[in-house]
Amino acid sequence: MSQADPQTVARGMPAAEKDEGKPLTPLAEFWHYFRENRGAVIGLCVVLFIILMALFADLIVPHDPNWQYRGQELKPPVWVSGEAIWDWMGRWRQLPPPPYEAGGSWTFPLGTDPTGRDMLSRLIKGSQYSLLIGCIVVSISITVGVGLGLAAAFSPRFGSTMILRLMDVILAFPSLLLALVLVAIFGPSLENAMIAIAVVLMPHFVLLTRAAAMSELRKDYVTASRVAGASIWRLMFLTVLPNCMAPLIVQATLSFSTAVLDAAALGFLGMGAQPPTPEWGTMLAEAREFILRAWWVVTFPGLAILVTVLAINLMGDGLRDALDPRLSRQL
Repeated sequence: MSQADPQTVARGMPAAEKDEGKPLTPLAEFWHYFRENRGAVIGLCVVLFIILMALFADLIVPHDPNWQYRGQELKPPVWVSGEAIWDWMGRWRQLPPPPYEAGGSWTFPLGTDPTGRDMLSRLIKGSQYSLLIGCIVVSISITVGVGLGLAAAFSPRFGSTMILRLMDVILAFPSLLLALVLVAIFGPSLENAMIAIAVVLMPHFVLLTRAAAMSELRKDYVTASRVAGASIWRLMFLTVLPNCMAPLIVQATLSFSTAVLDAAALGFLGMGAQPPTPEWGTMLAEAREFILRAWWVVTFPGLAILVTVLAINLMGDGLRDALDPRLSRQL
């Protein structure tokens, strides 16, 4: 029996496949390392579920998310008794009797909000806004950030210093505070909130791209490309950038969750999506005064934000381990 390759064993690759002369394809190798992190696999399943829910939201919502059903305000979830919740919390907090019925209805499985809108429909529709926010913010941040990062790596010392000092100034401000200032300047709206969050997240891509590009510039294949007469644009985008994508993909995944969380925070503060948009942060803001009398109007949007951000972060950890197996072996 032939001995397994020491490098193969060190990287955790199945030795049997190496001995049989059937090396793993890049995609199979990626999945091999990714599935070793069970949390990442669970996060991937949750993210896929949220994506499917967002894509087919208009088909699966039981009600119009913005339709107000008069006489159905603050209706509890179907499995909750309103009187029981009041007996447990209302009497202890000395609150007035609940303004909702004693039991829920299957017509509104997760209850209704203070204006009689279906919570389940608004949560499902809100997944579209959260994914849209994450995609747009990450697209803007990574496009501008990668361009500036490559420019800082290839430009002379003065140009690189100017770009880095500008990024340092942006990073000197608390991220949420800077986003609030930008939204206050341009006006509260979902579009301006996405631009503000993209500006806040951009320095991370600039610094990461520059560091990765500076490391690649010292390698022989870049020197060979220079000797062969490759133009500066070819060196930047076809020679160096593809070898810097692994850390950028991980950073993009983590920035996606940050964008969802910051957008919810801005919506909660009234500076993001404006009512009646069913965005999760805005739903929390509209339900603040009912937190003690109708817990579901704040619990379900908060859980949606928590589960989404946690799933994306878990998936990002798996991507880091899969794209850089050496790091995962050292941990």
